[in-house]
Amino acid sequence: MPPARKPRPRSYDPAKIRTAVTVQFAHVAEAVKELDEEALARPTHVGSWTVADLAAHLAWAVGSLADAAARPAANSAQVTVQSWPSVTAPVAAKIADAHRTGPEEPLGVLYERTAARLGELLTVLPDDRLLALGIGGMRVADFLVTRTVELVVHTDDLNRAGGLSIPFERQALAACTRVLADALAVRAPGGSVEVRIPPFAVVQCIAGPRHTRGTPPNVVEADPLTWVRLATGRVPWQEALEAVAVRASGERADLSGVLPVMS
Repeated sequence: MPPARKPRPRSYDPAKIRTAVTVQFAHVAEAVKELDEEALARPTHVGSWTVADLAAHLAWAVGSLADAAARPAANSAQVTVQSWPSVTAPVAAKIADAHRTGPEEPLGVLYERTAARLGELLTVLPDDRLLALGIGGMRVADFLVTRTVELVVHTDDLNRAGGLSIPFERQALAACTRVLADALAVRAPGGSVEVRIPPFAVVQCIAGPRHTRGTPPNVVEADPLTWVRLATGRVPWQEALEAVAVRASGERADLSGVLPVMS
């Protein structure tokens, strides 16, 4: 059997990604400012975090662009969108709690300050500027793609924990879906299973006989939000199957051993 081919790096439109990050952050900010103390104190399914913790982390994740831009530029781009999910895994706990090291301030103030700084930076930072991150050098354009993942995943977390209805900007949801689909293809390379997340992504994964024409014998299909929850461990594979939120056909169409791809 020939070795599994690595998936091609996917391209993203930088202008659309910048708009997606700005709009999605504005959606979250609008919802957060309406939350009262009781709502902010609600528990979430993300460890021991409350809604307030989750909201603060999300503001930090978007605002980290400013911190990175303030440092001297990196010498090379060591991290790509494709490699980012696996590179961040070893330091996920450290990243998750990074917002706790900053000064405490009301969420409304934090979001207003972060949005203002984000707007300023997006007008002056070139796409190819190399940011010096704790995980390595990364282009601004690529880093902004990863912010769509943070925004979409945690918007969904906030909606589920707080009973909110924060909308998803279409390009942000599309980019997040594609990043996590490609992460699966990188983690479990192969062509024996086709994973479909309409209307945004189709990838092949899992070593084995490669499908070339006709209807694939092994197919997994899910809507974008279900996929995001599966890929980040928010919903277990078996639970999604039993709820018919994901459809799997074929003897190889079991992704329980390779999910989540991020957590």
